[in-house]
Amino acid sequence: MPSQQGSPTVRRLRLGQELRLLRERRALTGARAAKELGWSASKVSRIEAAKTMPSAGDIKAMAELYHCDGPKLDELFGLLRDTEQRGWWEDYEDSLPEEYTRFLGLEAEATHQRNWEPQIVPGLLQTEDYAREVILATRGIARITHSGVRSRVEARLDRQQRVLHRADACVLNVVLDESALTRRFGEPAVMREQMEHLLEVSLLPHVSVQVLTMDSLHPVNTGAFIHLKFSAFDDVVYLEQLYTAHFVEDLERVAGYETAFDHIRSEALDEDESRVLIQRKAMLWRR
Repeated sequence: MPSQQGSPTVRRLRLGQELRLLRERRALTGARAAKELGWSASKVSRIEAAKTMPSAGDIKAMAELYHCDGPKLDELFGLLRDTEQRGWWEDYEDSLPEEYTRFLGLEAEATHQRNWEPQIVPGLLQTEDYAREVILATRGIARITHSGVRSRVEARLDRQQRVLHRADACVLNVVLDESALTRRFGEPAVMREQMEHLLEVSLLPHVSVQVLTMDSLHPVNTGAFIHLKFSAFDDVVYLEQLYTAHFVEDLERVAGYETAFDHIRSEALDEDESRVLIQRKAMLWRR
């Protein structure tokens, strides 16, 4: 289950979703609701998409139009109050892309996370030195200051503590391509430590790490993706690209990514076999 404190990002999305469902139950289009409220159609659309936060007065007006009162109205105002919380990731907003901070807000309340990574060890499983080398490697195409590198590393380590080691930690299933274990970042000692850390984290009861070997059948030709599942919200897939990132929210496409992950996972080594391979890679990095 997600943290009782909840994520303001998810609360914003849930508030918009609840308002949209209330409107649809009254058989009102967005344009018709806007006309009745004396608003622009874009205002209703942006509120429902969580791109604009409604005021208490806005919620009251919408609730009256949708014939909503009592416990449901209290729930809406409760969600509005929760959106005013400050997420831990907001401390790093100056050094992180906007799409990524939204992802962190969603991740904070995910109950299950499924991650396919064909190139590098995922951020949740990185050591401090490996994370620093991965971030430094982007300097060839992006300007990042020394303080920016430091802030990103700190954010990555903070994220690990808050996601992997919280009392209500989400279930994490990771499938790595074998190449991610052999692509060097930093000195061999950095890679050796990373392999050893990967083994350690893989033993956590809520973490599963599997490796798709180089000679395995690759059932899906796709880049990295993260599939987030929630207890009271529709699934979301996060895709990170060279300069941008975006979210897949269409339910049919999200289901496609879920199927893709299952295919990749079915061709990967099981958890015990994967640990043996990771241990072998750690020994190679000792040379």
